[in-house]
Amino acid sequence: MRAADALCAALLDEGVEHVFGIPGGASLPLYDALYDSKLKHILARHEQGAGHAAEGYAKASGRVGVAFATSGPGATNLVTPIADAMMDSVPTVFVTGQVRSDLIGTDGFQEADVTGITMPVVKHSLLVTDPRQIPGYIHEAFHIASTGRPGPVLVDVPQDLIRAEIDYAPAEGPPALPGYKPPLQGNIKQIRIAAKALANAKRPVIYGGGGIINANASQEFRDFCRSDRLPVTLTVMGLGAYPAPDEQWLGMLGMHGTRAANYAMDEADLIVCVGARFDDRITGKLSEFAPRAKFVHVDVDPAEISKNVPAHIPIVGDAADVLPKLTREYRALEPETKRLEDWWKRIRSWQAEYPLRYEDSADSEIKPQFMVEAMYEATGGEAIITSDVGQHQMWAAQYFHFDKPRRWINSGGLGTMGFGLPSALGAKVACPELDVVCLSGDGSLIMTCQEMATAAIHEIPVKVFLMNNGHYGMVRQWQELFWDGRYQSVDTGSSPDWTKLAEAFGWSGLKVTDKKQLPGAMREALESEGPVLLDVHVTKDENCYPMIPAGHAARDMVG
Repeated sequence: MRAADALCAALLDEGVEHVFGIPGGASLPLYDALYDSKLKHILARHEQGAGHAAEGYAKASGRVGVAFATSGPGATNLVTPIADAMMDSVPTVFVTGQVRSDLIGTDGFQEADVTGITMPVVKHSLLVTDPRQIPGYIHEAFHIASTGRPGPVLVDVPQDLIRAEIDYAPAEGPPALPGYKPPLQGNIKQIRIAAKALANAKRPVIYGGGGIINANASQEFRDFCRSDRLPVTLTVMGLGAYPAPDEQWLGMLGMHGTRAANYAMDEADLIVCVGARFDDRITGKLSEFAPRAKFVHVDVDPAEISKNVPAHIPIVGDAADVLPKLTREYRALEPETKRLEDWWKRIRSWQAEYPLRYEDSADSEIKPQFMVEAMYEATGGEAIITSDVGQHQMWAAQYFHFDKPRRWINSGGLGTMGFGLPSALGAKVACPELDVVCLSGDGSLIMTCQEMATAAIHEIPVKVFLMNNGHYGMVRQWQELFWDGRYQSVDTGSSPDWTKLAEAFGWSGLKVTDKKQLPGAMREALESEGPVLLDVHVTKDENCYPMIPAGHAARDMVG
């Protein structure tokens, strides 16, 4: 068969049902093969949208997301979602067309060295040099993308090679990759040392991240935390790995986390980190981070252990494999539960003194926090929520109580504005039985609003709840707090008229300016059959608190 048909067959063998992309000259042979393939292609309106949709598909389902693009600008438009997938460890495969192999290096029309350009932001990349490599490379890409620490894999295919005739046979088992053997089990001696350290700790904190969800280890994490009355906090990427609210739940930690979570980290004598990487939004001023604590760090990626914070007890392994062993070893020690009573009294005092709170409006004004609470009530907490990046993202993390994994989809590490809408499309395609709501800001939605056409044409009934404050809200907040109120280029004005834009794309458009109308409007949007944009005008100058100023310690929280 043609190599293009073999590529599609390999995708089907990997269980792929949907791919997202845009065709172009160099990828026409692949799209010709799609004509006869059982693969369902979702035509995006920008390659960045296709890439983020593949991410949303992967994050919602746990399966590998796939995006296609042509050579040159098509491929370079994928760079942002590839980098985003790398930062957030999203299992994705990106297939790009390339100019004919005899033109590579000649600056041919629509040529770009996409493997070179993306080298720093992929888990692995494969440039096809022989058409017979194509099906094998697809299988390798899926194996690498989905095992160990997940991540993006790029397969770049020259136009002439994908047109060639080759023999194809379905893969039998995972590919043999001698240089790729991610450690999964964890060293049992290190696990036992960690269990003893936890049993002796008087002020422990369990700190989890997105790696728990990537490993499908949320139940194992819950079992571990409930093996004793252990305080639990999660990163913004880990929300849903442990149910909120819960009596052991401290809230999210980090720059916009709760004071209870951040103060507990600051005073802890042992921190058990699972599937997180001690990034700067968590640690603040690194030299003053958790000065009294020893660290147990469980991660499948050995490069993350001791990268930012030295691990006293490193455990390299997959959370789904390590956590049951750690739980079993800890329980076998029969630790004294009463040792934690004073610690919980200290935590409860913080929770009582510093709850998440805001000053609600007495009139029709809609506070952003109220909007998130209304969204939680309207959805019953059962929807998949995607978000863009900014204040609305942090308010959702604070006030929407996620109790299941894969219900919260956002761009954490790269912080990509424009992520929310296309990722919602991917999530809805992956999980059609669930409501999917994109919580966006007016500054973010304008960046990828062309994907509203994708939703309309492909009848993907996502809902967008737009938190419209007429500003790049988080940038405005930083300019107010740290730049003496010298506001520059943060007022986005009143353009466009979002309801009219929604209707132009074939969506239903609703607008709310009165808080009394908001719950009903949200229910109306959720009950509508097609895609809906709900334009919610919120307080323009509300700040997101509490907050650790960048470069400061957790004890320096403000707001």
